[in-house]
Amino acid sequence: MKYIPSLLIAFGATSLLATQTSAFDHAHKNPQESQSVRIVGHVLKPEPIASKHLLKKLAVPKGFEVNVFAKNLINPRMIAVADNGVVYVTRREVGDVIRLVDANNDGVAEQQDVVANRPGMHGIAIAGDKVFLATVNDVYSTGLDADGKFGPLIRIVDDLPDGGQHPNRTLAVGPDGKLYVSVGSTCNACDETNPESATLLQMNIDGTGRKIFASGLRNTIGFDFEPGTGEIFGMDHGIDWLGDNEQYEELNHLVKGKQYGWPYIYGDGKFNPQDEPPGDITLQEWAARSVDPLGFYTPHAAPMQMTFYTGTQFPAEYYGDAFIAMRGSWNRKPPAGYEVVRIQFAGGKPVKFEPFMQGFLSRKGERWVHHGRISGLAQAKDGALLVADDTNGIIYRIAYTGTKKRTEPLGPPTNSFNVDVRITNADSPPPDDVHTQNLAMHLLNGAGVTLDISSPAFQAGAPIPPLFALEGENISPPLVWSKGPEGTKSYAIIMEDPDVAQNPPFVHWLLFNLPADVVSLPQGIPPLPELAKPDGALQGKNDRGSIGYIGPNPPTQDSAHHYYFQIFALDKKLNLPVGTTREELLAAMQGHVLANGFIIGTYDR
Repeated sequence: MKYIPSLLIAFGATSLLATQTSAFDHAHKNPQESQSVRIVGHVLKPEPIASKHLLKKLAVPKGFEVNVFAKNLINPRMIAVADNGVVYVTRREVGDVIRLVDANNDGVAEQQDVVANRPGMHGIAIAGDKVFLATVNDVYSTGLDADGKFGPLIRIVDDLPDGGQHPNRTLAVGPDGKLYVSVGSTCNACDETNPESATLLQMNIDGTGRKIFASGLRNTIGFDFEPGTGEIFGMDHGIDWLGDNEQYEELNHLVKGKQYGWPYIYGDGKFNPQDEPPGDITLQEWAARSVDPLGFYTPHAAPMQMTFYTGTQFPAEYYGDAFIAMRGSWNRKPPAGYEVVRIQFAGGKPVKFEPFMQGFLSRKGERWVHHGRISGLAQAKDGALLVADDTNGIIYRIAYTGTKKRTEPLGPPTNSFNVDVRITNADSPPPDDVHTQNLAMHLLNGAGVTLDISSPAFQAGAPIPPLFALEGENISPPLVWSKGPEGTKSYAIIMEDPDVAQNPPFVHWLLFNLPADVVSLPQGIPPLPELAKPDGALQGKNDRGSIGYIGPNPPTQDSAHHYYFQIFALDKKLNLPVGTTREELLAAMQGHVLANGFIIGTYDR
């Protein structure tokens, strides 16, 4: 293939232009596909301009307000919040972690001090009283003292791949208790020599047991765990120099053992003309091995830290949605990003991108200028959203007050008028498991209202304790759910395993006609057709042929199975006999579902 890139370079907001054209012959494995490729790109760095009135320019949805939580921070990057509400932020250029304390809970940090030092400090995660920190090559762990200070840093990993073009490591502790570390590629698009480059790594919290969880990820700085399922979603930086409108920033569902295309495949199966797979692997074969993204955002917007919202301060429709900081482009005309984006989720899957905070980018005549570049993003203990601006050394706080105070109007994604920002397969089952399409929640037509469901016995996406397995005590776990909408007359619970080899899903539990005023179940519901507590509740047959609950019992040779506890709010009590089958129950529920939700637990033997 002959590849002829043509780069139009514009520096800042000046009128200086330069054009560079080069050509080289590329021996292609499929000669019939040889073609000339001309790519036009721009280096356009909006000029930084300080603004005394930036707060007034920032646009957020109605009912929300923005204030400065902390300032004079030099270059705040990634943010983490401890259980007691103390905020910690890394500063890569300074090489430290600072502690921010809002002692009087007025939304402004009165105290800031340094609690750790290491050159290139960037990633931070907190799980209980444990803290994890990442530099380019190292991962450290430490403990939190009672006053919020860090204990001694213990290096648990000292050999992460070199950084190259993407040295900004990020990390998080999953609901499974494992530590996940994002390692970006060393280059724009190349054949990596270290297999751990351009991956998401998984390891034990002491640094042992390290393995590649997902690969083909150019630079997934922002990733988090969906609160209902524990599944991992992340935004990956697209390849540069494919054009102003290529490559899109990609939203991926990150699944163990899957690869995501980079560096040879991008978007929805497009071939990268700059590179080819190693050996005899063709581009078509590499594409077949790769998982397509779930969503596409404006190219070069530069996604940074990402978090799912689990607070109660924002309106209820925000619960379970993701927020991500888009740092902003340096190589697109017109510029993209410079905004916070909300990714709406429903039933554990993404459905829509929409801007949530704008105002950092503006145009003065022919000049593009920016008033800050954002990086970190986290949920405060009170449910507000914290956003780090590492250009101005500020952390902003976005809170919902419900006031009708005038704000600047939000627009579409920044300069997206000539691109297609979209979620592609929001209605499709997860790419790793087509069997989930047969789960009860996908077969019943609901009203689109989500119920929150949890268990005191296990976290979403985490292992179910052996007590509740068939090989243990075989008792049902405790469950808690939010109250159904107006008109709810009863609840039904269906537990299913979609990972069985034959005729999925396997039904573990059918429980229905739970009274509308019941929003929790204790552990150990007896295997009786009709229950005295909750009064009037009935149980159907599981796929073993018995009444009531049957615990997880996957084959020993299988990897962990996923067990979906699904809750349904119904507008009626069901006139069904005891010992009802799944098919009979679903038929009676169809058309009567007001709301639903689910939680996933895993189990292996």
